[in-house]
Amino acid sequence: MKEFVQKNKEHMFTIMQELCMLPAPSHFEQKRAAYCKAWLEEAGATGAYIDEACNVIYPLGCENSREITVFSAHTDTVFEDKEPMPYHDDGTNIHAPGAGDNTASVVVLLLMARYFIENRIMPSRGILFVFNACEEGLGNLKGMKHLFSSYQGRIKQLIAFDSRLNIVHDRCVGSERFLVEVNTVGGHSYNDFGHANAIEVLSGLVNQIYTIQVPEKAGTKTTYNVGTLHGGTSVNSIAQHAEMLCEYRSDDRECLAYMRRRFEEIFRQAERRGVQITIKEVGARPCAEVEPEKMEALKRLVVPVIEKAIGEAVTLTSASTDCNIPLSLGVPALCVGVSQYEGMHTREEYVVKESMERGLYMALTLGKAITELENGAG
Repeated sequence: MKEFVQKNKEHMFTIMQELCMLPAPSHFEQKRAAYCKAWLEEAGATGAYIDEACNVIYPLGCENSREITVFSAHTDTVFEDKEPMPYHDDGTNIHAPGAGDNTASVVVLLLMARYFIENRIMPSRGILFVFNACEEGLGNLKGMKHLFSSYQGRIKQLIAFDSRLNIVHDRCVGSERFLVEVNTVGGHSYNDFGHANAIEVLSGLVNQIYTIQVPEKAGTKTTYNVGTLHGGTSVNSIAQHAEMLCEYRSDDRECLAYMRRRFEEIFRQAERRGVQITIKEVGARPCAEVEPEKMEALKRLVVPVIEKAIGEAVTLTSASTDCNIPLSLGVPALCVGVSQYEGMHTREEYVVKESMERGLYMALTLGKAITELENGAG
């Protein structure tokens, strides 16, 4: 495996540059999907396809298997750009928006599939290499939802590549997201002074949200956020329209339900004459419903392999990832990192090149360990 990493090191960074130069906001991953499918086919993959959700799927030994393992990496980035974004390789780090989240993971998964092909590794219970769409933001995990619908009841476990190299996410963070719109009659800022102002009403809602005391339940974390604000016409107009996107998150179902009640209360109290408030849920990510024993079994297999491969202990933590879908369906899943990067979700994001080499070696080791275990059990 180390020989494979060294042999493909430079090619890995070439793929990285080519993918980083293909913009892929959620719902617009078509160019990256086409690249991944063509790359897989050139590497010798047979049967790779792009599904209706823009997932690229390479099934290996899945024809008759009812217990499939999935290795996945999401292709979309948090940035809405439709044109190529800046890319710079300074020899130590690769600087590009979306480089760490999640382009490096896509590169590692492509090469992992190639390793299986070149070494004719055939899992007895089936593996899906999945390059899925719509993980970020209002993508609402569309790609992962479609995958589990297409392979309903057949997926036994999932490993998602989408984190830092020494981090494993073993708990999922659920969330609910809303578009809140405020409409008023508005008017002239002088002649109609006193009319309700949509921006003032919306600002009041924001202030109320930021007075919420989040639940302090042991072993859990709950948060809220107002992400965007828009509204108004001009400096001398009473705003007729204003809107915001807001959310709350928690890794606990009870806490998530509590936050929903608090948000609904705030929205309800803001209603008054001359003001129309419209609430639209634009995103929801579920919490976990998986049996703890199944999760512990997967961690006992995965974590030691990762720690041995990278030579350091991993940290277990919670996050909102593609794993939310399998975990909500009772399927054990872990989100694993394959690189070290900084500046996530900013235009200053960069990946440490050396860490991708360790990440690829770890991915190969993990894939082989899981396959050997499955083949031995089968």
